[in-house]
Amino acid sequence: MDLQTLYRGRFPEADLAKKNAIWRVICRTFLCRFVSTTDTVVDVGAGYCEFINNIDAASKIAVDLNPDVRRFASADVTVINESCTSIATLQAASVDVVFMSNFLEHLPDKQLVLDTFIEAHRILRAGGRILILQPNIRFVGGEYWDFFDHHTPLTDRSLVEALQMTGFRVTTCIPQFLPYTTRSALPQHPLLVKLYLHVPFIWRLLGKQAFVIGTVETSV
Repeated sequence: MDLQTLYRGRFPEADLAKKNAIWRVICRTFLCRFVSTTDTVVDVGAGYCEFINNIDAASKIAVDLNPDVRRFASADVTVINESCTSIATLQAASVDVVFMSNFLEHLPDKQLVLDTFIEAHRILRAGGRILILQPNIRFVGGEYWDFFDHHTPLTDRSLVEALQMTGFRVTTCIPQFLPYTTRSALPQHPLLVKLYLHVPFIWRLLGKQAFVIGTVETSV
């Protein structure tokens, strides 16, 4: 599958500034609660680097097989073009936070989801956290399959089970958090995005993505 051509059509570069403005608010208003400024953070499946460019951390790493990622990563982001199931550049127990957004549904099967979690567990220190933002097929429904490269359906419940199977302790599970895409009903203006993030009852009306956190109690 020619993913580069597919993604160029789906995510025009002209829209990146608007998406970055949204992610800047999400990082500074919500995700910063789970990431310390002293942390080493790895963004798996970094794509256009909206998260890793905007999160405040001591060391920032983008992992993605697509070599184009280097074009979008900020100067303070290290890019690693390696598989999510074998990030050989990173040593065991060497990072504090692993982040994944809208990534796992692109993996061909659930075994690769488990293998990805196993690798995340390997590189995380004891007490480290995996943060997952993931379309929740329970609430997205048939729209989940509107994207040709979606393969593996996941819900908040299956995410929790998969994390537990791979040695994580789940500490946070929000079944409905953000809308499905930035083209959904989430307000686009940064001030309205900030307001949305401060009003959780609206999440239950518009949210179609789950947010799940797992912690590592012992490194392996």
